Amino acid sequence: MVHLAKVKKDNEVPPSTHDIVSVAPPDIDDFETNVYGSHFAADHMPLHEMPEREMPRQIAARMIKDELSLDGNPKLNLASFVTTYMEDEIEQIMTESFSKNFIDYEEYPHSAEIQNRCVNMIARLFHIPTDASGENAMGTSTIGSSEAIMLGTLAMKKRWQNKRKAEGKDYSRPNIIMNSAVQVCWEKAARYFEIEEKYVYCTDTRFVIDPKQAVDLVDENTIGICAILGTTYTGEYEDIKAINDLLVERNIDCPIHVDAASGGFVAPFIQPDLKWDFRLEKVVSINVSGHKYGLVYPGVGWVIWRSPEYLPQELVFNINYLGADQASFTLNFSKGASHVIGQYYQLIRLGKHGYRAIMSNITRISDYMSSEFEKMGMVILSQTQGRGLPLVAWRLPTDDSRIYDEFAVAHQLRERGWIVPAYTMAPNSEKLQMMRIVIREDFSMHRCDSLLQDFKLAIESLDAMDKSMLDKYKTHMKNHRNHPRHQSRVHAHYMNEKHSLQGQTGKTHGVC
Repeated sequence: MVHLAKVKKDNEVPPSTHDIVSVAPPDIDDFETNVYGSHFAADHMPLHEMPEREMPRQIAARMIKDELSLDGNPKLNLASFVTTYMEDEIEQIMTESFSKNFIDYEEYPHSAEIQNRCVNMIARLFHIPTDASGENAMGTSTIGSSEAIMLGTLAMKKRWQNKRKAEGKDYSRPNIIMNSAVQVCWEKAARYFEIEEKYVYCTDTRFVIDPKQAVDLVDENTIGICAILGTTYTGEYEDIKAINDLLVERNIDCPIHVDAASGGFVAPFIQPDLKWDFRLEKVVSINVSGHKYGLVYPGVGWVIWRSPEYLPQELVFNINYLGADQASFTLNFSKGASHVIGQYYQLIRLGKHGYRAIMSNITRISDYMSSEFEKMGMVILSQTQGRGLPLVAWRLPTDDSRIYDEFAVAHQLRERGWIVPAYTMAPNSEKLQMMRIVIREDFSMHRCDSLLQDFKLAIESLDAMDKSMLDKYKTHMKNHRNHPRHQSRVHAHYMNEKHSLQGQTGKTHGVC
């Protein structure tokens, strides 16, 4: 998602310590000397206003590279599902494709053809009906699953509205049913497109949607049910077949959209017999993130529709803007071709055998880590043996005498270089605190052992603290979270909102 940036007022910008406009030509050493011998190394970097004069390209590049070196190491960021490794060969091709505007089908027809190949391969992976008697399914690439979910939601809303109009009924109050543990993009889709959110709430022991409760909530205004193949909190697969079967049994015309952002490239290879996709008649659309277990750098996503019936014609625009007729259904227009090309490379480079090998390895590592945490007394909240995503979600054991919590453990690990998040769970179970580690392709068993060792050291450090020392540590944690560096980025007008699940309940959204 795009972060909302605050533009600072003049009184919030500190005065410059040097002249912004320099009438004198730059010293020769700014071009010839070592980067750190130039005057730029001793000047403050431009923060709020574009400088008047040029900066040598080598110096600009080094200054930016030095600043980015202070970011965390992506490979140690175990909060995120996002891919952090691709082979050198495709990195080079993707770099060469940065300048291609993917939307320009006339100029870059082969890039468009590569997208079409990806759509076909992914649709068949999800068992799309392809018999000659039916209509052609369709799909498109997107900027991650967020855009894919927006498009899927729009299609369900428009189809529902068209049906209500044809029946002469009111079509002003659409609603959508989903688990309270949904990723925030579902809240956004409902809010942006004026759809009422109807939640099936989690409990202290159930963190996925309850199929019966979901179907019981369906009424004449329901545009569809969102079912998640791999929740962001615990990685569990929701029982999509049970929802489908209840809808069929009750003869309810309600579509299912499957949010397979994380599980769409895992389940087909680890649990090929699990029915969650287009094998179920009520599943009409599926989204998946190519930049998660699709093994492509961010951001690319995909959305597939079963047939034209589920993607109303009035949402698709035929345009001849850049020299060729094309049908467009997107929330944006221009985008680079490189990530679509990266997806095609992974699909043909690895094939089903390669994906299966990678997903099997990280599932084994995930199971090993779960068993090691259990030996330490942790309470495992995620599934093992491929019944969910390759991640480990857990909480500390119940102990009234313990004076620290999961957030303190997360902070200890952060000080050792690891980014392992702590969360409060979804509404109705938000008092439950948990931690989560995502096992990605480049998380080897050796790295797993290193993390386990640091986790043990973190627990030992916290156990050794008395109450007064831990109180000081908690103050240190609070100061870190409330550092002016963080506060200065947030516009005061948008703080403390009460319309989201997080604002209403204190739920913290899992990082994707």
